[in-house]
Amino acid sequence: MMSKVLKLRLSILLLDLFDLMAFLFFVVGIVLTVRFFVFNPFTVVGQSMESTFSQGDFIIVDKITPKYGELERYDILVFVPDGGDVPFIKRLIWLPGETIVVDKGNIYICDDEDIADVDLTDSWLQASDIDVSDCDLAEDAYLDEGTVTRATSGRTVFPIDQRGYFMVGDNRWGSTDSRACFTGTCYRWANYLAYPENIVGKVAVRLYPSVDKY
Repeated sequence: MMSKVLKLRLSILLLDLFDLMAFLFFVVGIVLTVRFFVFNPFTVVGQSMESTFSQGDFIIVDKITPKYGELERYDILVFVPDGGDVPFIKRLIWLPGETIVVDKGNIYICDDEDIADVDLTDSWLQASDIDVSDCDLAEDAYLDEGTVTRATSGRTVFPIDQRGYFMVGDNRWGSTDSRACFTGTCYRWANYLAYPENIVGKVAVRLYPSVDKY
């Protein structure tokens, strides 16, 4: 017959085991909540964001800001374009309601007043059809010195609707981005925008090979 002391020790052991299991379930729950709803780790693949990010960089993506906050011009985002299943990392340069013109090695940001006389519904519209003198040049302080931005498909004018974002890699020569409709080719009706439902998150920090906040 089991002694009272042995029964007591067994009861204490079971209680300790229960407490340990409860703690482990709590920790796992917190980790899963953070992993799927708050932050997401990614390893950078490719050279499209050099020299800001390089192949193999380990980054943490903030999933809250795109859903409940407000994205700002020049934020770096991870997203999956329509029809794709591979995450892209690019910089948000242009916001909903603007029009982008790629011309003379630069990218111009035009609002409705700047190009009021232009028919943006013309799918064959080219940069040569638009006077960009009233448009703003995109900031380039984050680019390597001497970087020139060229159209990477036959398209040079990109109207942005009220929900879309125009995404471009910092490595302007080696990035498949909105300029090429994320595929390398912009056929007539191809999509070149990222939408809120496409966005995984905003890059918050790089942890490897150096620690940097964004």
